[in-house]
Amino acid sequence: MGLRLIKFIFFGNYFIGLIAIALTIESTVQLNLPFNSLSYYILIGLSPIVYYTYAYMGVNKLTKTNNPRTLWYIEKAEFIKKSQRVLTVISLTTFLYIILNNVSSILHLPFPYWIAVFLLLLAALLYYGLLPSYFFNLNLRNTGWLKPFIIGFVWACTANILPLIVLKIETGINVSGSALWIWLFVKNWMFCTVNAIMFDMKDYAIDANKELKTIVVRMGLRKTIFKVLIPLLGIGMSSLLIFTTLAHFKTLTIIFNFIPFVLTLIVAYSLNKRKKILFYLIIIDGLILVKALCGIAGALLHPH
Repeated sequence: MGLRLIKFIFFGNYFIGLIAIALTIESTVQLNLPFNSLSYYILIGLSPIVYYTYAYMGVNKLTKTNNPRTLWYIEKAEFIKKSQRVLTVISLTTFLYIILNNVSSILHLPFPYWIAVFLLLLAALLYYGLLPSYFFNLNLRNTGWLKPFIIGFVWACTANILPLIVLKIETGINVSGSALWIWLFVKNWMFCTVNAIMFDMKDYAIDANKELKTIVVRMGLRKTIFKVLIPLLGIGMSSLLIFTTLAHFKTLTIIFNFIPFVLTLIVAYSLNKRKKILFYLIIIDGLILVKALCGIAGALLHPH
């Protein structure tokens, strides 16, 4: 029963929805901003579940695979189809509710906000190759070296940009003139990019056989850790240090925020040996949740 529940939460991408909500709350409290509406949290929690499940909608009983996650989707095919429909309807309904209740604010949204929305949507569409090939023939899932940076970018936008856009729409609060959100964005971008590269390590052998030129395939596991992961974490930690300095955070708060980076380094060193897929889903994705929780705890220790 316990293993079945774990598979349901992690294979079914429900944990991803929790991460999206946690990251949004983290950025909100760190920037000392009002919380978004309940509707937005429902939308931001359900949309990643629908988005990430989309990749597995084409699997069926004829699919030949030994991947435990793919096998789980084959076994739960009927449930997934129904669940995907329900979650899609709820997400679209919530999205329309937010739009209809804020039509005037959306129409008067400053131009820089529209650029941010466009870039995020473009990255999300390209990730699954959803744009017509005659318009832009690029599927980021098959562009190995670029993929983790786009994944990190989308997650950083989800955590740091979307909440600010919706907050501007719902309350009129504008933080675009502050440098704080920029350093917070870079920190999250680097952290989530490292997370995505670490996750690619599970597919190292498969990607190599398919000649998919991911960073890990190009450089090997050891070089990826020392020449890619550690430098990117260094950029993330530098951005974090600049952010916490500008925000005048206390030492204990800074320490809390550095904990996930240290844990990520420890996990990265352990990736020289192959792990089971649940390890990657629980431990590596779990690092993002730990980062969010540490960020929230640190902000609560530093009352504004």
